[in-house]
Amino acid sequence: MDVARRRLLYLAAGAAALPAGARITQAQSYPSRDIVARLMGQWLSERLGRQFIVENRPGASGNLALEAVANAPADGHTLALLGVNNAINASLYNKPGFEFLRDIAPVGAVMRVPLVMVVNPSFPATTVPQFIAYAKAHPGKITMGSGGVGTSIHVCGELFKMMTGVEMLHVPYRGGALALNDLIGGQLQVMFDTMPESIGFIRAGALRPLAVTTA
Repeated sequence: MDVARRRLLYLAAGAAALPAGARITQAQSYPSRDIVARLMGQWLSERLGRQFIVENRPGASGNLALEAVANAPADGHTLALLGVNNAINASLYNKPGFEFLRDIAPVGAVMRVPLVMVVNPSFPATTVPQFIAYAKAHPGKITMGSGGVGTSIHVCGELFKMMTGVEMLHVPYRGGALALNDLIGGQLQVMFDTMPESIGFIRAGALRPLAVTTA
């Protein structure tokens, strides 16, 4: 069987960003998107008879992976698993290394991942109204973690700030997993994380959920 090697760049956000026949490059640090990419690669391999290789390319909120896809031969052998942050990056980076609308062609939607607002269990709030009241009573004292500037996690937090009028200090990390670790450890107060990434910690009692974006 002829095996076409395609690159699927897994795009992550910070780390973004998040498939032997083809190669899928993804640029994100969350394992949740890596799982989706590998499931998609297996599904495509079974139906197309070609091997798909998943390649993770974290960094620059997914720009490194997307740049690799944009500069690859336009032969259909290089795919990218993108997130919303990859579209946002066009407004945040002066020289991302590619032109999003010109160099990237959409194929289809793969998944929808809700975000969940989570705090450390020691945080003195169990509801969103309580969180807002506490944050307004302690302006500038709340730290909000994210996987990098411009990621969906970061943008969701900024939207929350605009809608509620609370002050939170944004602390970007080189990947959402690092931010999540510090949230669990108590170095951060709040994070708007992906549900697949947080659900295990929520069930274990290491994180407290306050809201989900699908509600």
